This record gives sequence, C-alpha cells and structure tokens, in this order.
Amino acid sequence: MPNGRDNEIKLPSLDELFSSQQERDESKLKHIYEIPIDQIDPFPDHPFKVRDDDDMLNLIESIKAQGVLTPCMVRKKKDGRYELVSGHRRKRACELLGMDTLRCEIVELSKEQATILMTESNFQRSTILPSEKAFAYKMRLDAMKLLVSRMVENQKKGRNFGGEPVEPQLEKAREHLVNSYGVSEEYAGNLGNADSRKHDHSADPVGPRIRSNEILSKEIGESTTQIKRYIRLTELIPELLDLVDEGKIGLRPAVELSYIGHRQHDVYDMIEQEQATPTHEQAKRMRRMFDEGKLTREAIEAIMMEPKSNQQERIVLRSSRFNRLFPPDLPVSKREDYIAAAMEYYGRHRERQRTRDDAR
Repeated sequence: MPNGRDNEIKLPSLDELFSSQQERDESKLKHIYEIPIDQIDPFPDHPFKVRDDDDMLNLIESIKAQGVLTPCMVRKKKDGRYELVSGHRRKRACELLGMDTLRCEIVELSKEQATILMTESNFQRSTILPSEKAFAYKMRLDAMKLLVSRMVENQKKGRNFGGEPVEPQLEKAREHLVNSYGVSEEYAGNLGNADSRKHDHSADPVGPRIRSNEILSKEIGESTTQIKRYIRLTELIPELLDLVDEGKIGLRPAVELSYIGHRQHDVYDMIEQEQATPTHEQAKRMRRMFDEGKLTREAIEAIMMEPKSNQQERIVLRSSRFNRLFPPDLPVSKREDYIAAAMEYYGRHRERQRTRDDAR
C-alpha cells in the first residue's frame, strides 16, 4: 500500500461536526493525568492493528528519549476503569518499556462520538491496511447514523444536543452522511424515524444532489464510491480479507467476492490449491452466477482454472469420468503430475507386455 500524504484520509473532524467555538477554545485547556496502564482497556472492536514492527521500535526509542509528547485520550467507564480512544500504539510502546502509567487526557464523549474520534485519529497514519479502512469506515458510518438518530430524538422532545441547539448540528451531520458516505438524502432525512429501519440506503446509488466525486475526494481523500467499496470488504471472510491486506487480491475483485456468501470458502480453497487469485472479471461472473443460484464448487473451479496470461498452460480435465479417478484428497494443482506419473507407469507396463509377447 502506498505511503505518505496520498494515503491520508481527510474526513471532517469531530470538532467541525459537533462542537461550538467556545467548546473548541475551552478544549485547549487540557487536563493531563498519569493513569495506571493496567486500568486502561482498548477501544472495543478497535479496527486498527497494533504491530510490533520497525515503526513500533522507533516509537519506543522516541518515548524512551523524550517521553509521551502527545497524551493519549481516554474516557471514563461506568466500572471506574478507562477506555482508550486514541493512543493504542503509544500504550503498547509504554507497556514494552515496562512503564506503569500512561500520560492521558480524560474526555467526556458518548460511545458514538468516541468512535468517530477514534477512527479519525488513526486515519492520520501513513500506512493503513484495506481491512483497517473497511472496519473504520463502517464503524464511523454506524456511529454517525446513531448520532443523527439521537439528535432527532432530542429534537422531538424540544431538547438541545450537547448543550447546543439541535437543528444546526443535525443539518451538518446529515450533510456529512450524504457527502462522505453517499447515503441518499431521503435516508439521511428519515434517520431516527420508524421508516429508516426498513432499508439501509447506504448501499444505494449516490443521490442526485451530491457533489461530484472529484470535489469530494479533495475534501476527504476518498470518493464515496471508494468508501462504499471499503465498507463492503467487511462482508469478506477473514481468510480472503487477509489476502486483500497482503496485496494478493485487488479491491474491486474483492468487493465482487463479498457478494457470494458461503461460496467464499470454496474460492479460498481454490486459491490455496492453485496459488492463483481470480481476476475482476472472474469475480464478477461468480457474483452473477451466485445471484442466479448457479455458483457451485465445480463452477468456481472451472472459472478459477481458466488460463491467465501470466500463468503457464495446464491440462484441465473437467469431466466427471476423470474426476472420480483421482484420490479425493489430491489438490487440483497436483492432477497434472498425477496423470504424468500414471502415464509413465502405464508406459512401463506396456513395455514389459511387449517384451513378454516377443519372448513367446
């Protein structure tokens, strides 16, 4: 995955969406605490992986020399412990250094606000895996929808939201859902109402009044179409998603494979046996056949065994007459060797038969 600024995701910040100028000014007066590390829990379903890699070693050396320059962010839990909102890598580095406490800022946020802040703080990483983007985008989208629903509830009851009037915040949040995630304006407008539960329009085509993807890309670093593709990756089985992270399956074929349900396991088995992945066109055909109820394991094998320009030509025997002659545990990729060995054995048998006939 490319590094650097091209990979940075620029979503609107939590401050821009939900806080007043007075709150932003007051937020500069932070209260920092040294909190015991063993009292800090990771954020639930944290989508970003914390790796003990070279970057972690560099972070450890930095903390060893200068301490934690940027405090981590936590929120207080009902049981008295703390939930880490941002700073999972810093916490891990301090643990590896044997430190007992972590320099933190304690913030008061709802679960939804904490989710949004957690994802946007991690979006500043130079390298983000496709799986991390996928689950982060989905978590952020779900949190935004819940926040809008809560705003609507407050609006119906004549209450403020976060100490501020609901209407301006609600309008801004709905606009963000439409412009950043491509949900329809109708769906965004119905959030919080009973009708909004009938259908999730986040999977629908982008509404007619949305700004162009080109403009949107400049604002958040990803087009709405691309964000939808990443969110769709959350429907992949873990084995296929790992192959996407490793760069062995491209984003677009992976999206198509996410629609074939339990047949994803058959595709993964074929990938393991053949050490080859489906092209975008092959994945699209599998999806069409799945929608038509025609995608069997045999059909997947036939598609996956099609010759590709970057693969050597191989013998393919699809007839059931031949398939029943192979051992049941023999990988498809070994069939050519099996046939060659059988033919060599048969050739030696024929040669011995001719020798016996000549001796008579």
